[in-house]
Amino acid sequence: MVGATLVGVDARGFGAALVDLVLPGECAGCGGAVRPWCPACLAQVGPPTRPCVPGGPVVLAAGRYTGPLRAGLLRYKERGRRDLAGALAGLLAPVLDEVAGPPGEGTVWLVPAPSRPAAARERGGDHVARLCRALAAQRVDVGVTRPLRLARRTRDSVGLDAAQRAANLAGRVRVLSRDLPRAGRHEGRVLLVDDVVTTGATLRACRDALGRAGVPVVSAIVLCDATREPRTGK
Repeated sequence: MVGATLVGVDARGFGAALVDLVLPGECAGCGGAVRPWCPACLAQVGPPTRPCVPGGPVVLAAGRYTGPLRAGLLRYKERGRRDLAGALAGLLAPVLDEVAGPPGEGTVWLVPAPSRPAAARERGGDHVARLCRALAAQRVDVGVTRPLRLARRTRDSVGLDAAQRAANLAGRVRVLSRDLPRAGRHEGRVLLVDDVVTTGATLRACRDALGRAGVPVVSAIVLCDATREPRTGK
């Protein structure tokens, strides 16, 4: 069943859209003929981890940033494979279920961590928002809203250490009040969503920005755990 309505829509890039049409279905991890995951690749994904993000929200990840999971994310994020959103969302679905619990307690609102504007243009849209939409389509009580934006002067975080990442994001996560999950139209729980957690700087900055706007966030879900000291299990 289709989830609640998305607030805000990605701009479609022509090149990325063309890739959607011409590439055949294949395993997200190895590119083999079995989709969305071949048995060998799927067996290497997980187990879920609980990354330690000091001062941040509670985080649950689908698996470590390695092997087929890493390969699938890179195909999706950096190589134009927009069609892999569903395959990756399928790995996040049980993570969402564990954090959100069974349906019936009100709407669960997914808030994607924002991408840099230039990066989103290069990728034909915001890849985390697209992932959230695919995930929301799997539960009737889940919707997506996009109140967060990054300032244009924000640098790419690749190669930055924890302190540099935090400084890079300081004051640069903007909130669009019209898209905030609020009581009434946006009643329910709010979860942050990102593709990778490394130092936790992005999740902390997003959580803090929403908190200042009056929206408390306790938990986050991510595809890949790239922290140094992962914790597995419940």
